[in-house]
Amino acid sequence: MNENSLLVSHVPRTLETKSKIFGFELGDVLILFLNLSLQNLVFGESSFKYPMVYGSTAILGFIMFFVKRGKPDSYLQHLSQYMISPTVFFAGKVDQKFKPIQWKGRDLC
Repeated sequence: MNENSLLVSHVPRTLETKSKIFGFELGDVLILFLNLSLQNLVFGESSFKYPMVYGSTAILGFIMFFVKRGKPDSYLQHLSQYMISPTVFFAGKVDQKFKPIQWKGRDLC
């Protein structure tokens, strides 16, 4: 080996890619299976089992697949956090949930 050459090691190209199943992230698959199980719990013994259980899951899957196309990873999680969080944040407002940590009778904060 030449003294001036660099040491090279082979590294997989896809270290930063998320795990996906059929094009869905793992959180999306969890949502689909949660929908499938709850619909089966409610409509499992009725005559509406196939359209409600499998149809609603397939429609939800198609909607999620096409809505999330071109969006960043964890898009649904960030969208739900954005929708749930308050609209206005006040910088000078006193925090009602803050409690100072006490150690040996003194406040540490």
